[in-house]
Amino acid sequence: MADQAPRMRHALLADARGCAYVHHTSWIETYSGLIPASHWATDTLERRTEDWAKRLDEGVIVTVAELAEQIIGIAGTREAQPVGDYEPVRELDLSLLYVLAAHHGSGAGQVLLDTVLPPGTPAQLWVADANPRAHRFYERNGFSPDGARHVGGNVALTAVRLVR
Repeated sequence: MADQAPRMRHALLADARGCAYVHHTSWIETYSGLIPASHWATDTLERRTEDWAKRLDEGVIVTVAELAEQIIGIAGTREAQPVGDYEPVRELDLSLLYVLAAHHGSGAGQVLLDTVLPPGTPAQLWVADANPRAHRFYERNGFSPDGARHVGGNVALTAVRLVR
């Protein structure tokens, strides 16, 4: 199974729990040491599953990476929105890209990115400043910081904007 390439497809409403699992687990794997432990009292897999069911039911388009009938990664874009005091500098925003840590190095993240945002497509994204792995990945894909920094959200992480 390790030699299989993940299959990319659009998420279905029935994928809400799988999308939520990847999103929630990726947050735990990436941010547990950066945000207060109390955050996880309300940021639960059940809450994320409800949120994902609502998103998918409303027609949000998300691409999933699937391996052995299990969702291992998710990605999506949207029209860029203001963040804090910052107006968008690109029309398109990479709004999410998460791959379970057990599948880092599988190529799933790269295929997801290339699927939702073909190479060279102008776009922006916000990434946690304290996520060097993500910074390296996005730099390899032509993104660079433009100086915008924002502290916000319900976890008060500092995010930096990357553009290409």
